[in-house]
Amino acid sequence: MNDSQPIETATTSIQMSSGAPDAKTRRYDRQLRLWAASGQAALESARILVIPATATTTSILKNLVLPGLGHFTLMDDKVVTGADAGNNFFLDGFKSIGKFRAQEVVNGLMEMNDGVEGVADVRNIREALEIDKGWLKTFDIVVAHNVDSVILDDLAALLWPDTHLVVVNSAGFLADFSIHYREHQVIESHVETSPSLRIDQAFPALLEYAMSLPLDTMDITDHAHIPYPVILVRALEEWRREREQVSGPSSGKGVPRTTAERKVFKERIRAMMRKFDEENFEEAEAQAFKCWTPTVIPSEVRELFNLHPSSASSSTTFSGLVSGLSQFSQNNPASPQYPSGLLPLTPSLPDMKSSTEEYVKLQKLFRAQSEKEKQVFKEYLSRAQVDVNDATIDQFLKNSHAIKVLKGREWKEINPGAKELLAGKLSTHTKEAATHLALAAIRKLRAKSVISSLEYVSSPNDTAMTDILDKDKLKDLLTAEAKSFLPPAVELPEAEWLVASGEVARAPSADLPTTAAFLGGLVAQEVIKMITKQYIPISAGNAASSTNDQLGICVVDLVETWTGIL
Repeated sequence: MNDSQPIETATTSIQMSSGAPDAKTRRYDRQLRLWAASGQAALESARILVIPATATTTSILKNLVLPGLGHFTLMDDKVVTGADAGNNFFLDGFKSIGKFRAQEVVNGLMEMNDGVEGVADVRNIREALEIDKGWLKTFDIVVAHNVDSVILDDLAALLWPDTHLVVVNSAGFLADFSIHYREHQVIESHVETSPSLRIDQAFPALLEYAMSLPLDTMDITDHAHIPYPVILVRALEEWRREREQVSGPSSGKGVPRTTAERKVFKERIRAMMRKFDEENFEEAEAQAFKCWTPTVIPSEVRELFNLHPSSASSSTTFSGLVSGLSQFSQNNPASPQYPSGLLPLTPSLPDMKSSTEEYVKLQKLFRAQSEKEKQVFKEYLSRAQVDVNDATIDQFLKNSHAIKVLKGREWKEINPGAKELLAGKLSTHTKEAATHLALAAIRKLRAKSVISSLEYVSSPNDTAMTDILDKDKLKDLLTAEAKSFLPPAVELPEAEWLVASGEVARAPSADLPTTAAFLGGLVAQEVIKMITKQYIPISAGNAASSTNDQLGICVVDLVETWTGIL
C-alpha cells in the first residue's frame, strides 16, 4: 500500500459515521476518491461551450455530464439527418430527423444527470463570433470538433488566453486533439513519486528517538515492530559515527557510496535483527537505498523558483506560494542542522511493517516537525503579504514536491506547426507526425473549398463534390498539402503516410461511433484535469523549461490501435 494518511485518519481518532452519506456523495462516490470534494466543486461550477452536436462532441459531453459538470451549452444550427440518426446514440432515431441536432442531443444528455444544466443554442457559430463575442468568453472551456478552419482561427484568436480552447479533429479511425492555454498550474498532480522521508537528513526529534531505543534489551515483540525509517536513521547515524570516529553526534554528513560500502551497510542492518524473521528489518534492508539517495529539491520544482523568484512581487496566490517555497528552501530555521536545500516535511507516512503504537508514535514525530516547518513557511508568506487560508497551504505543502506549471501553445502555432519542428517530429515521432499532417491537410482542403466541410455544407444531401472524393485523387491532394507544411527537402515517410492518408481519404468526414466513443473518454478526461487543476493534462512542456520542441497534441490511430503525444 503506497497511500499515506495524516495522523487524524490513522488510528488515534477513528470516528463512527454520524449517518448514511447523502445522495450526492453516493452518486459521485467513485470520482470523489479521484479528485476529492475540491475537484468536484470545481467541476460543478464549470461552464463549457461545445461546438457542434456531432457524435464525438456528444460522447465528450456524456463523460462530463455523468460526473456532474455544472453547465454546458451545445451550439449547432443544423438539423438531424439520416446519417446523424445512424451514428449518434443520443438522438431518438428517425423521430429526431428534421429537428435541431443541438436540441435533440441536449434532451438525451439531460436524462443522464438531472443535476447538470444543459442548453441548446441553435445559432451558427459565425453569428456568435460576429455579434456575441463577450458571451463566448464567459465560458471556462470551449470544445470544437471538426470546425471549419477559418472559423476556428477566429474563435481561437478571440478566446486566447483567457478561455481554454480544446480542438478535436477526426476522420474515420484517426483523430488528434489539443488544449490551448498560456499557462496551467497544478498543485495536486497525483504523481507516483512520494515525498522524501529525509532519512539521510533526519530532523532532530527523529534522530534523537532513533538513537534512544535500547535495541539490545527492549522487548523482542517491540523490536520486531520498529518502523523501518527509525531503523535506517539509527543505522546511518552509527555508520557516520564510526566513520568519523566520534562517540557523540556525527556531523550528519556522508553516506555509503561504493557498492562495497552499501553491501556492508545492508549487512549492518541484518546484524541488528534479533530473530531471523523480523520483517521490519527485512523491509529496512530493502529500503536502504534511501540512506544514500540524497534528499534534494526536484529539478522541475527548482526551475519554478526561477519562474516565480522570491524577490519578485506575488501577483497570484500560486506565485506567492512558490515564492515562499523558494525562500523556505534557502533558509529553514526549523531544521538547524540542514537549514537549506529542503522542501517542507509532509506529515504523512507510507504503509510499513510496524505495530499501531509505533506507527502512530513515528507519525506524531513527523507531524510535529511538519507543523514547525509550516509555521516557517507561513512566516515567509506573511512577509510577502500573501493572503491564503490554511487548507490551501496544507494542500500546497503536501504536494510541494510535485507541483507543476505547464505551458500551452496558441492554435495558430500548431495549425499545423512550424516547418522545422514538424520535420523533426517526422524523424522522432513518425507515426504521430504523419497522422497529424494528414488531419491538418484535410482541414486545409476543407478551408480551400476543395472538399465539403463536415459541419458547414449548404445542404445535408450535398453531392456536388463527388468527383473530388475519389480516394486516389484525394490522397494526391492530401500529399501535396502535407508537403507544403514541411521544408522543401523533407519527404513524407512512405509506410506511415500510406496508412494515414489512406484512412483520411477513405473517410474524410466520417464521425464513426467507435472513434467518437474513444475520443469522448480521452477528451473529457483532459477537460476534467483542466477544470479541477488536478493530474497532468497534455501540454507543450513545463513552463519553466527553455526547451520548445513539444506541440502538445494527442494523436489517436484506431486503425493500428495506438495513441501518442507530439
